Amino acid sequence: MDDKITIAIDAMGGENSPEKNIEGLSIFLKKYKNSKNIFFNLYGKEEKIKINLKKFRVNDQNIKIFNCDNVVSDEETPLTAVKNSKNSSMWKSINSQVENNADITLSAGNTGVLLVISRMLLKTIDKVSKPALAAMWPSKKGSIVVLDLGANIECDENNLVDFSELGSALYKSIFPNEKPKVSLLNIGSEEIKGTETIKKAYVKLKEISKIGDFDFGGYIEGNRILDGNANVIVSDGFTGNIALKTAEGTAKFITDSLKESLMENFFSKISLLFSFFDLKKFKSKLDPRKYNGAIFLGLKGPVVKSHGGTDAFGFYHSIDLCYKIVRGNLMNRIKENLSHLNDKS
Repeated sequence: MDDKITIAIDAMGGENSPEKNIEGLSIFLKKYKNSKNIFFNLYGKEEKIKINLKKFRVNDQNIKIFNCDNVVSDEETPLTAVKNSKNSSMWKSINSQVENNADITLSAGNTGVLLVISRMLLKTIDKVSKPALAAMWPSKKGSIVVLDLGANIECDENNLVDFSELGSALYKSIFPNEKPKVSLLNIGSEEIKGTETIKKAYVKLKEISKIGDFDFGGYIEGNRILDGNANVIVSDGFTGNIALKTAEGTAKFITDSLKESLMENFFSKISLLFSFFDLKKFKSKLDPRKYNGAIFLGLKGPVVKSHGGTDAFGFYHSIDLCYKIVRGNLMNRIKENLSHLNDKS
């Protein structure tokens, strides 16, 4: 892979843009201030971008700005966006990969529109029928990959096998020194449990893992996802999205309840002083901003979706994810993994 890494950013996507996005970029550039091989293409309203680059004192030596007057709104539907958004910052940031001007695209804009435009412009990888939406989650043993998180409501066993290969490649690109350990999300750990689709996927993955680049751990139940024994969790999009929303709600419930308890009376406030650093560490581990960025896998170019409502710190983490994905050679790893499927076919 060429040492040069170019990240295309839809600077107008999400709330408080482009200010939040540029501030996030400034945080990233401070972290990697000694790296000379990282370049950025910013797509959006040029004057607003320049104002914020100046505001956050961003060194624009490795930055190119591409003026786009149109912006995809949160209310836009995929159908109208395809017709009306060809000159938008989102469209052009994705198309930059088609024109070989970028290695990856990042946007905090409309998720549905982003997925549709990405699939239309970048196309799916040969022999991958459905792209998947993946994300990094925290666990007891470090970060894990979970997919599909809602891109595909219905999946067959071949889709689940594809997702396993895609998710393994993603994990390996971010953690090159660790071996992916795949598990299928199911209602039980016994082989006889689950739908026929999951059972068929189980049989295929058991065989593929003998020649593939991952270990297959069988089934995993929802209450074991965050144990970290499996670092690639695979499911259909319907189940995965429910797991995602449940995890988000549970984390918010825990942090809100803890905060309420610690502020309940004078004595609880005193105890807060003695446990401040432990609580700060606890809060940091559950901070969703550190895991900001969902990845569209299965396309001929990687696309990362930042949460539209995140702040600059969260957007910085999505830029960092983009950098690690490209540096880790994700696309080549996907090709290598999918070759295992060809060997079995």
